[in-house]
Amino acid sequence: MSVVTRLSDMGIELPQAAAPVASYVPLMVLGRTVHISGQLPFVDGKLVSGKLGSDLGTERGKEAARACALMILAQLEQAELLDRVERIVKLNVFVASSPEFSDQPKVANGASDLMVEVFGDAGKHARAAVGVAALPLGAAVEVDAIVALKA
Repeated sequence: MSVVTRLSDMGIELPQAAAPVASYVPLMVLGRTVHISGQLPFVDGKLVSGKLGSDLGTERGKEAARACALMILAQLEQAELLDRVERIVKLNVFVASSPEFSDQPKVANGASDLMVEVFGDAGKHARAAVGVAALPLGAAVEVDAIVALKA
């Protein structure tokens, strides 16, 4: 079963892959490894912005991280690589956070959980969840990925 079919069966529609907002490419393939640039959270076409701990709660942060993960899948689909995914290797999750906020790992679970839902054991990955002072365009969360492709 294709990943797109699996997503459809799960009731998930991928967003339109976002164009870069600066001087970079959305993804880079090197051998069987794909490095996907940081993706921002768009829900219903609108950027989820603000800081966790002051503007947004953990649940909204998880939704934003999930939206970033959907954008990662959309980038893979646009590059015609989605059905070649062998494994999600690593996610780096950056969370715009107020100084006292320390639930970055819970926010990052929004992205991690989606990868496991979609790819099963192949979606289990290494991860970093980091609090930062600010993200591009005022985004609440940004996620980048390293993905291994089938031969």
